[in-house]
Amino acid sequence: MVHEARVIRLDGRPHIGRAIRLDMGDARGAWEGNTLVVDTRNFTDRSAFRNANPDTLRLVERFTRTAADKIDWSVTVDDPSTWTRAWTFAIPLTMNDQEPMYEYACHEGNYGLRNILSAARATEREREGR
Repeated sequence: MVHEARVIRLDGRPHIGRAIRLDMGDARGAWEGNTLVVDTRNFTDRSAFRNANPDTLRLVERFTRTAADKIDWSVTVDDPSTWTRAWTFAIPLTMNDQEPMYEYACHEGNYGLRNILSAARATEREREGR
């Protein structure tokens, strides 16, 4: 979230050395038919999913377009030092014009900060007897 940019190399080069750890992991992608398969390894301690072992954690994602407005996405989580066997989570990603995706922006249209400051000023005035 915020400033992360995920780079997925598709040029066939191998993963970087195990001594190099990245917060987003080291992702490598390849096509299997019409499915993009992304293999990610080399996580850091602070970014390993569910306190997995960053030395042995491997995520394998699969992106398959099944319709003009739908992609089936799954991720297999494999870390033999954390779980007894690999497990997979899947969800269809569907375009929906009634629920558009917006860019992440800190305070555009966010009235929380303004309201917090307004409440603090009101409390200050109350304490001063005004």
